[in-house]
Amino acid sequence: MATLRAGLVIAKPNPVAVLAAIERAEAGGLDAVWSTVGGVAPDAVTLFAAAAVRTTRITLGTSIVPTYPRHPAVLASQALAITGLAPGRFRLGIGPSHRPTIEGAFGISMGTPLDHLREYLNVLRDLLWNGRTDFAGTYYTVHLALPPTIAPPRTPLLISALRANAFRLAGEIADGAISWICPVPYLIGTALPAMRAGAEAARRPVPPLVGHVPVAMHTDRQAVRAAARSRLAMYGRLPFYARMFADAGFPVGSDGAMPDALLDTLVVAGTPETVRARLEAIQAAGVDELIVTHVPVADDDAEEAALISALA
Repeated sequence: MATLRAGLVIAKPNPVAVLAAIERAEAGGLDAVWSTVGGVAPDAVTLFAAAAVRTTRITLGTSIVPTYPRHPAVLASQALAITGLAPGRFRLGIGPSHRPTIEGAFGISMGTPLDHLREYLNVLRDLLWNGRTDFAGTYYTVHLALPPTIAPPRTPLLISALRANAFRLAGEIADGAISWICPVPYLIGTALPAMRAGAEAARRPVPPLVGHVPVAMHTDRQAVRAAARSRLAMYGRLPFYARMFADAGFPVGSDGAMPDALLDTLVVAGTPETVRARLEAIQAAGVDELIVTHVPVADDDAEEAALISALA
């Protein structure tokens, strides 16, 4: 069996269930788990601090922390807490999120998201890699240093990416790009060349491309489509994603409806053997690492257990 670099998204209804799922993932042999920060749900960064002391080996990653609601110095402080509890086991994925969330729900003006993300990452990099920052930009002016007793943990800093300019930015300044529900041909044909161009311009190695893949442990295609449409429908209505789908050759309807062909491309489904083979093929095509989101179809617990076994 080929080596598969893949982690599982943990999405549970309450903090106790999240921590139990992370412990099950580690016991099942997974190398990494990921969680998303959003809205006013229990905070994944806070939960990872608890998970850090209840696990010993598994890597904890955010995919993603929205940048606008949380000052980079505050996030750096949280990262220091987790890395102090679990040295070398925390990866920090950040991203601008979406206008309906940031402007519509939080009431925060986004300005130019990629420029904001660049500044945010610069401040985080200064603090978590160099120990101090004296940064002055359009969005942030920050003059801070870590306490002298704390060494910079050099936490890997990844950014979310959907379209070519974001992947290019990742290649230029980040420790990786995290995609979400991007068709694999789009990742290979658009994302990777953009990352290489950004890395070449910055004269640095190309960082990893992390592909976010929905997986259903079920063989009934119609049932998989129904489950996937229920879980993923919102993305067709978000402008950032709709434009990416169009770039990838899968335009959504005027109402944001995702066609069957797009769902079939995005969602890996089948038996454990089929799922494992498909994920290995995606990695072999050039996606360095995978973040897997479980799409339950009939029996959530049994299917999740089968998925952990297939990934481990």
